[in-house]
Amino acid sequence: MPTRPTILIVDDEKNARDGLRAALEDKYDVYVAADAESALKFLKEEPVDLLLTDLRMAGQDGLELIRTTRHLPEPPICILMTAYGGVSTAVEAMKNGAADYLTKPLNLDEVEVVIAKHLRSRALEIENKELKQQLTPKRATLSEIIGSSAALERVLDTVRQVAPSKASILIQGESGTGKEVIAKAIHRLSRRAAGPMVTVHCAALSPQLLESELFGHEKGAFTGAIERRAGRFEVADGGTLFLDEIGEIDPSTQVKLLRFLGEKTFERVGSSKTLTADVRVIAATNKDLRALVAAGKFREDLYFRLAVVTITMPPLRERPEDIPLLIRAFLKEFNKENEKNVQGFTPDAMRILQTYQWPGNVRELRTAVEHAVVLARGKMAELHDLPPTILANASSLTTSRDSPTAAAPQTSNIPATIGGFPTTGALDVHAHERRLIFEALARTRGNRTAAAQELGISRRTLHRKIRELGLENKRRKSSASSSTESHP
Repeated sequence: MPTRPTILIVDDEKNARDGLRAALEDKYDVYVAADAESALKFLKEEPVDLLLTDLRMAGQDGLELIRTTRHLPEPPICILMTAYGGVSTAVEAMKNGAADYLTKPLNLDEVEVVIAKHLRSRALEIENKELKQQLTPKRATLSEIIGSSAALERVLDTVRQVAPSKASILIQGESGTGKEVIAKAIHRLSRRAAGPMVTVHCAALSPQLLESELFGHEKGAFTGAIERRAGRFEVADGGTLFLDEIGEIDPSTQVKLLRFLGEKTFERVGSSKTLTADVRVIAATNKDLRALVAAGKFREDLYFRLAVVTITMPPLRERPEDIPLLIRAFLKEFNKENEKNVQGFTPDAMRILQTYQWPGNVRELRTAVEHAVVLARGKMAELHDLPPTILANASSLTTSRDSPTAAAPQTSNIPATIGGFPTTGALDVHAHERRLIFEALARTRGNRTAAAQELGISRRTLHRKIRELGLENKRRKSSASSSTESHP
């Protein structure tokens, strides 16, 4: 619960609700509503700890309101106020979910005692639940994170160590390395696992929208703010807030985030009321925040608040031994999704998957396996089932003229010709590239622009490949041969 519990008073008599608010607002954050309909709307937007409602009101009565609150994600403690007290009223109130009832005219001392008693009981329930969670062995594991490499195991060791703490965490790494997966694992292994994990992609929102998304706003705070909205910090109360691409936030939002990390307090946009939230912040970035600090684009004090513990995700090229394990998991996933039974990759295709540098990391590998599963016609995915961009880039990486000492994959059982062209002892990937390019040119009747688009590469790259693979000469010979046969 927040430091100051929240109470919503519902009564269609203005003097009654204003008098109760004046009596209670020294100890609690008090809100008021004139009818059940507006009260329910408020409760859907902003949960409260205790609901104090009159029985008889215009429209929906207090009992119906209490019944409705039982279906809310976070039902409040409900106390019914009535001038028609009696055993039958009390029984009916309890049946509908009320924790207690008060008889009008109200005795303010009694009101305070009853409210304090029920809030104290709720606090004890929450505390007992948290203690049980701490004493119960964690069932959450890291089994969903795939890999056995030393680089990944170092990351997982850190995750196990920091998850139970309250420290803010910064996860660094290239795009596609699995930063969000690690953030979710930290949350599941933490003492906050029963609470929400809320994710905000900072780069996807303008500065004004990001501030509103994080801290919430009041009705009329800016153009388009047609109603009050709780921010992500409020929604994540008791849990974890994951801020992805933290390096993209503007200076104004950086200041407000710094304040929250230090004091756990904030204000909604358009409001001067200070709110609190018990939230653990995990941030992630694919940028060098230290460099941004040096360039004056990111606050140094905010960096140190966020990076109490820093976890650096290794790129996939630094843990190649994990590639077969990832492929196996992705095959299972996409076989089920596409109702197929692709059992693996041919040796040539697997060689490409293991030697490719994966600039898009695990995300790119996942996409490549999905591509292969969708296109595969048999139980084994073949070279031509891989994305053309990966084949083209893999060829240039494994045979780069800038790296003459790079070890080339061993070849075996390479057919004498592929696509009508002799392999001449070249790498199998070269032979496959010849076939892909030759077939694309054939389908487009020699239109290189169309062939490049079909292959997913630039026209310039296609020209280079044609020269490197000797296709230009071969096409000329093929044309000359056809001309001779046609005109003996």
